[in-house]
Amino acid sequence: MTAPVSLAEAKLFLRVGHDAEDRLIATLIEAARARVEDDVGVRLTSTSPAPLKLAILMLVLRAYERGDPEMVSGPVEAWLAPYREVRL
Repeated sequence: MTAPVSLAEAKLFLRVGHDAEDRLIATLIEAARARVEDDVGVRLTSTSPAPLKLAILMLVLRAYERGDPEMVSGPVEAWLAPYREVRL
């Protein structure tokens, strides 16, 4: 299974053209992925729906540019809600 968002995709989205922060960006991707997977209750892959991939990218962007360490899902809630698994 491949990751829903690659380092190359995230760097393109962030408009980062150097390799100096690859480890940081990779860590942010994993943290955002874990956050989205926890919120929707499913494991994400490269074939996951585009809104979930975009949610990961937006969380990475917020953490990278703003230093938002908590990765709250509020800003991407509209993209997550349709995919949220109902838990009883």
